[in-house]
Amino acid sequence: MINVGILGSTGRVGSLLIDDLANDEQARVAAVHVFDKLTRQVPDGTVVTNDMKVLLDSSDVVIDFSAPAATEALLTQVVENGEGKPLVIATTGFNKHQQNLLIEASKIVPILYATNMSLGVAVLNKLVALASKTLSDFDIEIVEQHHRHKVDSPSGTALTLAEHAANARDLDLDEVRISGRDGQIGARTKNEIAVMALRGGDIVGRHTVGLYNDGEFLELNHTATARNTFSKGAIKVAKWIIGKDPKLYSINDALGL
Repeated sequence: MINVGILGSTGRVGSLLIDDLANDEQARVAAVHVFDKLTRQVPDGTVVTNDMKVLLDSSDVVIDFSAPAATEALLTQVVENGEGKPLVIATTGFNKHQQNLLIEASKIVPILYATNMSLGVAVLNKLVALASKTLSDFDIEIVEQHHRHKVDSPSGTALTLAEHAANARDLDLDEVRISGRDGQIGARTKNEIAVMALRGGDIVGRHTVGLYNDGEFLELNHTATARNTFSKGAIKVAKWIIGKDPKLYSINDALGL
């Protein structure tokens, strides 16, 4: 039985991880990290801690759906001690320091990092790259929609989709991405990639990548209708990463895409 540690156990997806692991035949919840207090039941024998070292020591693999500051503390524990356990990280909104920590920690332990743990979004990334390269004269616009409580914008998933589109055209996303239009801004430039965010209600997640040309357009869309789409995907890749060499992996690696 695989012992899974959860960082972000009090969050929406963290809570679903606990539920999904309760019904899993190969993995179980072994430890949960909480900063304040645990607000829900966990299986008997589960280690409840606010210590990153204890979380790691109690687990075969740690799944992280938390916040950048919490992920930073986890990665710092790995880097400063030179040891740890395989990590599956789905937190978004990292700053440059946190991104660097992710890279340094992946030299010590295997880490699978994905801005979205949906298997469908993994396939969508591949389709976007193919369409962007093949339809090189088409304008690219990306729209993401999420619930009113989401704190980062645009979503990490939308940025990853934009990166796949830009890379396929040998463009630097930082140079061509725009996130809004207002006023007399002039005509759309050829290479710009727009990434727009909508927030409202209880939308789990919807991402649309549109490729537009004169006379035709193509839209690629993914809609998450249940939040455990992400928890189940994370459990799948957590089983895969155990035993892998230290490296920064993507969800595409786990799925063989």
